Formats: sequence, structure tokens, C-alpha cells
Amino acid sequence: MSAVKENVLILGAGLMQKPAILSAKELGFNTVVIDADDKAVSIPYADEFRIIDLKDREEILAFAKELQQKGGLKAVFTAGTDFSASVSFVCEQLGLPAHSFNAALNASIKTQMRQCFKESKVPSPEFVKVGKDDISDTLLNSILQKMDFPLVVKPVDNMGARGCRMVRSEVEFLPAIKIAVECSRTGFAIVEEYMEGPEYSIDALVYNGTFTVTGFAERHIYYPPYFIEVGHTMPAILDKKIHDGLISVFALGAKSLGLTCGAAKADIKYTKNGPMIGEIAGRLSGGYMSGWTYPYASDLNLTKQGLLISCGMEPSELVSRREAVDYNPGKQCQNAEKPYELFEIPCKRTSAERAWMSIPGTVEYIENITEYTDKAVFDFLPRATVSIGSEVDYPRNNVQKCGNIISVSHLHDIAMGASEDAVSNIFITLKPNNPATEEYLAGKTAEDEEDFPPSAYGKLSEEELNAISGKIEKNKKIEENIPNILKSSEYIKKRDWNYNTIAQTAKKFDILRPNHPELDAKGFWKALMRGGLQGCVYYSDSVENRK
Repeated sequence: MSAVKENVLILGAGLMQKPAILSAKELGFNTVVIDADDKAVSIPYADEFRIIDLKDREEILAFAKELQQKGGLKAVFTAGTDFSASVSFVCEQLGLPAHSFNAALNASIKTQMRQCFKESKVPSPEFVKVGKDDISDTLLNSILQKMDFPLVVKPVDNMGARGCRMVRSEVEFLPAIKIAVECSRTGFAIVEEYMEGPEYSIDALVYNGTFTVTGFAERHIYYPPYFIEVGHTMPAILDKKIHDGLISVFALGAKSLGLTCGAAKADIKYTKNGPMIGEIAGRLSGGYMSGWTYPYASDLNLTKQGLLISCGMEPSELVSRREAVDYNPGKQCQNAEKPYELFEIPCKRTSAERAWMSIPGTVEYIENITEYTDKAVFDFLPRATVSIGSEVDYPRNNVQKCGNIISVSHLHDIAMGASEDAVSNIFITLKPNNPATEEYLAGKTAEDEEDFPPSAYGKLSEEELNAISGKIEKNKKIEENIPNILKSSEYIKKRDWNYNTIAQTAKKFDILRPNHPELDAKGFWKALMRGGLQGCVYYSDSVENRK
């Protein structure tokens, strides 16, 4: 008769939790997974599943006690969710290894986080907490007494950039605040100074007074007023002094929050004043970083090492492979004491993750334009919510993207190029004659979203459009008839959000629609400039559909 396996309780059954489930099984534990969604994609990998809302800490605790009595409970764990505080709440009650509940709250509620940074003099932006009852016509004026445009507005307790945006003017302020409050579970938003500079995402494990960086990526964020991460590249390539300074300030921030046992994840910028912290979470990152790109780049199963710490076991590979990092927090923190022993496990190769996106409309078909065989491409990860008949929109947060590609190579440029090339060849056909797509192609934007959604290649003037007026003959190759204005230096190297140039877009249109109707040239090129390949294919299909 086999011995009863001890249980590991994992919060979340989405794709981001798959590495945790598989790692717990590899370590020989019975994997018990909870989620409010009984159709979550990683449920089949678990040994047991229970429907529990991850916000309901008391119900999670009661279930954890059941597991403790039935075979024992070795650890409670999450990665890539908002619910690290739920983990710490249960662990503190049951005496299991984890960050303290108070530390987890500090790392979950952005206003508490900012206050901890402020009190410990850790570089981070000025901020103001705003609740529903604070919203008024005078609120902006009081905020502008402390900080200037551009501002950043976001919920105090959400992830994935939901409800988060830049505010560049008075007209954008109240709509942004109202949405951020609505996206908050507790009904509060935070208003911050905007930090100018390149942004990085860093994972770390805190263990026995040590702080080991396990992933240092450059984040590629575009399309204001929103902060859309179109991908990340691991490792980030930057000067050692800057690299060590960012790690040092991250460690100072983690210490100020009280993180002592488990994972920490930072979004951090390098500004004209040096490193400044955006946010620190008390968990491993989502966005394919901790579970995919870092393991590919380093050959370290980061999730497994984090689980070992949560189980009260030594993360032996973490300890044996780490290399010391110089403590170098910069002038802003020059008098701060070293918070932990600093280490890093560097990458051996480059891993690049890139997202593909869609203009507004209804999905009619999804396809690869060309057969893709590049061995550098490791993962093709379409979002389950994007399927035939579903509604798509240009993303305003990081959960509205259509899917992701991950590539790996010993060469930095090869990894990035492979991901971007793969993304450029994924195509979503939109149903023709759709009001949402028509509005987008017409350039309609909301008053509080100036220049958003963006245009693929920019906007041609009426004079330029009139110069290319006339008809495009039925079935005529577009690649051979690109207007001269679009071959100019202003446009020749421009790429859209899915990495296609105008010339590549024309070539791919000919592959997708070799048999097209007669088209109005002005309308066709206007649709291409605004909506890229999707825009011009949609335009052609709509003309065909109206015949």
C-alpha cells in the first residue's frame, strides 16, 4: 500500500499556474488547485480541483485545514495572480512558510506599498489615494498642487494593467479615475507621478536573508494613454552599474514591504534620477516570464525553487548557482543599509516574448499566413477568449491581447527577430461591414483617448490621399502598385503593432486575397494606413460582401 502524498495547495488554475502545478507534481506532492472558474485551462493537470473564490480567504483557510487533516499540507502557493495575500493569510494561520500577511498586503495594495516606500525613502513616485466619495470637479486641482501632468491612474488592487492609464490633460482625468475605481475590488484608485524612462521586470526569491534575482527583463510598453506590454526580452542588455542599481533599489523596496520568505516581483524604471520602483508584488511574475522565458533562458525551474521555499525545503539549485551582485543603490539611497545579501542567477541565452493584437471587430477566421518552421520559436500561445465569433478590440490592458509567441536563441537579435516574424504571420480575419471596425477605420476616438487606438502607419493628408485616388483593378497585385508616397523615407521602415512594414503588408494582402474585387484606391490605402493588414483585408472583404 503506497504512502499518502502530502498536499500542496495552489491558488489559481489559469495558464500562469500550470508551471506551479507541474513543479509540485515533479516534487512528488498531491496537487490541489482552487479557482472560481471551473473551466480554467490548467485544471486537467491537477490531482484535485475545488471551486473556491480566491478572494474568500476564510473559505480557503477552511479548505486548507481539511487538507492538513487529510494527508497533510506542505505548502500554499500562487504565481501570476493577485492573490498572494490570500496565500500569506492561510500560511500565517497554519504556520507554513510564506511572507507575513501584513507584508503580503503591503505588496498587494498599491497605496500601502507607496507609503512603505516613502517611509523607508525608497525611490518611487509621489501619490494620492482616491475613493469613490473623493471624486469631484475640484479633485484634479488638489492633485496638481502635488504633481504635474502626465499622471498615472490605476486601481489600488488589480494587475494586468486593468483600469490603468496615463492622464495627459484635464479632459482625461475624471473618466480615468472613475474606471480605475470601478476596476478596484476595494473601490479605491491611486494617482501617481509619471516616471519617464525604460522599464524592467525583475523576479527574485527571498530566502534566509538572501535576495536572488531570477529573471531580469526589458519590458516593451507602448500606446499611450494605456500601458500595453507588447512583449519582454530576457535578459535586459544594460550597463552593469545600472543593472546592479536597479536590483539594489528593488531589494530595498522588498525589505521596506517586509518580504522575507518567498517570491518578489518588481516593475521598475531607470529615470533621469536613477532607479524608481513602479510596483513590487509578493509572488512570481505572470506574463510568461517566471514560468516560460526565464526557465528557457537560464535552465532554472524558478517555480520549482519557489515551491521548495514554500515547502520549508532548501532550494538547492538556487543556492548552488547564484552569483553575487554588487550593492549599488545610487545617490538617492546611498545611506541605506544593505537589506539582504544580493545574488543573481544569470541567463545563458535570450528569450523573447511578443504579443499579437487586433483592431476592433468580430473574428471570422484565424490563420498563419505562411508555414512557420523557425526552430527558435518555442511557444505559440493563443488566448482562449479569442476564437471564431468572438469580439476583439485594440487592447487597453494586458489581458485583451490576442496571444503570445516565445522564441529562444543564444543570439539576442535572433530571438527577438524570430518572435516578431512569427507574430507578423498570424492573421485574424474580421467579419466585413462591422460597425466597430468601420468606426475604427474612420479614425473615431473618444474625447478622453486622444490618438487611441493608434494608426498602423500614420495618417495621410487629404492632398496625399487625393494623389493616389482612382481604382485598383480587380485581382491586381497590391505589392507591385504601392504609391510612391508610401515608399518614401518617412514610411519605408515603419512597422505596425504586429511587426509588418507597408511593403510586407502589401505582399501578405496578395497572399491572402489574390482574387479581390475592384477597389477604390483612396479607400484601400486609407484602410491600410489606419488598420494595417487587417484593415485593408477588411476593406476588400466588405466591398466584396456588398456586391
